[in-house]
Amino acid sequence: MTTATPVVEVRNLTKRYREALAVDDVSFTIEKDTIYGLLGRNGAGKTTVMSILTAQNFATRGEVRVFGMDPYENAKVLSRMCFVRESQKYPDDAKPRHAFETARLFFPNWNQELADSLIDEFQLPMKRTIKKLSRGQLSAVGVIIGLASRAEITFFDEPYLGLDAVARQIFYDRLLEDYSEHPRTVILSSHLIDEVSNLIERVLVIDRGRIIMDESTDAVRDRAANIVGDTAAVEAFIQGREVIHRESLGHVSSVTVLGTLTADDRARLAATGLDIAPVSLQQLIVRTTQHAAEAGGHASAATTADLDEGALR
Repeated sequence: MTTATPVVEVRNLTKRYREALAVDDVSFTIEKDTIYGLLGRNGAGKTTVMSILTAQNFATRGEVRVFGMDPYENAKVLSRMCFVRESQKYPDDAKPRHAFETARLFFPNWNQELADSLIDEFQLPMKRTIKKLSRGQLSAVGVIIGLASRAEITFFDEPYLGLDAVARQIFYDRLLEDYSEHPRTVILSSHLIDEVSNLIERVLVIDRGRIIMDESTDAVRDRAANIVGDTAAVEAFIQGREVIHRESLGHVSSVTVLGTLTADDRARLAATGLDIAPVSLQQLIVRTTQHAAEAGGHASAATTADLDEGALR
């Protein structure tokens, strides 16, 4: 069994803004040549973590190592990383070609052929200044830089804002195609969890500045199940199990429980007429986030409907 190689190591990372605690004593590693989903609600700490890892922000305390080195003012590290920010700023007179020419100078693995192909696929108007681009076109500039840079570590912070469904699918398809031919580490921050669930190999979930999930996507998929049927039968089955969500309508209940169901569990469910419904990655993360907040004594400010509409950012 081979040991995974960490390219990022974070130990006891904390970031405080005056009275606000954005990142709270976080520790994790990021492995080489893996696609991560960095998931969590707005304000959970995702962008702050990425900013610190790419030396665009300072930690209050804790240790960060990228390729075994401190990334701050370290050209050997920074030239091997690409951070595509949702709020990236450009000079007023800059056009997309200026952004791409600058990126080509900075990133040693830059592939112009891939950039040209993506420019065509995203139908990016190259003669228009960046400040006059639509929200989706501006996102396309960032996506093109992130993919064509072929950096050893690439961070995408909500990279597709404003992109329509077709353009988002182009991004996902090209990311997977190029990743398969040129493996690297990709950290994808997203609130469209189910849409990216087939891309990501590992899940990192941040809630209130803390890591509440750090697992392979395959392992996460087996973590929970929805048990649906007669309320009395459901309640009998879930005795002693950890419940992270429940809904009832009349005499019918749907309860989400943590834990892998055994063959005996499934036989018992069938015998009592209860159904097993799958739990999507988004549902599981939403429920886990809510459950963590409730367990910590904090009432969730967002409703379930709000979260399912995409309030996880």
